[in-house]
Amino acid sequence: DTEKAQAEALMGYLAETFPEITSLLYVNNLKYNDTIGDLDVITFRGNDHIYLQMENLRFKVGPKSFYQTNTDQAYELYKVARDFAGLTGTELVYDLYTGTGTIANFVAGKARKVIGIEYVPEAILNKEFITAHGQPDVIITDPPRAGMHKDVIETILFAAPHRIVYVSCNPATQARDLALLDSQYKIMGVRPVDM
Repeated sequence: DTEKAQAEALMGYLAETFPEITSLLYVNNLKYNDTIGDLDVITFRGNDHIYLQMENLRFKVGPKSFYQTNTDQAYELYKVARDFAGLTGTELVYDLYTGTGTIANFVAGKARKVIGIEYVPEAILNKEFITAHGQPDVIITDPPRAGMHKDVIETILFAAPHRIVYVSCNPATQARDLALLDSQYKIMGVRPVDM
């Protein structure tokens, strides 16, 4: 109850000091990490979500949604990924580590079909999955900082897409993964985006 009282006092101060804030939510996290997936989010004021517009798409984003925090630069990043994918409207695209499906939805208008795949262990993205859903023309992958599991890389090599677009927030694990893809693929372009 002490933590709740402190949180409510802080929320009240923020609401009074910054009236332009439309929604205030908080989490009481007593763990030694920054994960909140298993915790309750309390709405102090306003809605428990916001809507973000990107071209003709509207995304509903809540506190547990994965969405780039710099939304203007997220738009720039997704445009780069879409450009690198080189879509003509005929392609089957796999979007790995799709999260809220932002990239999948963003490129969908320029592809024949997009399949968004979230957790990508070999149990999900495997040869049977590819046989069932079709060989992708393009794979877009946006893994977490740890990069891709070796089994996922082997499955990508089996899928043999014409093009791979690798979005990364960790150049070290990206370099490791690219070295594993090097037997069949060559790097044709790199574009950093300041997030």
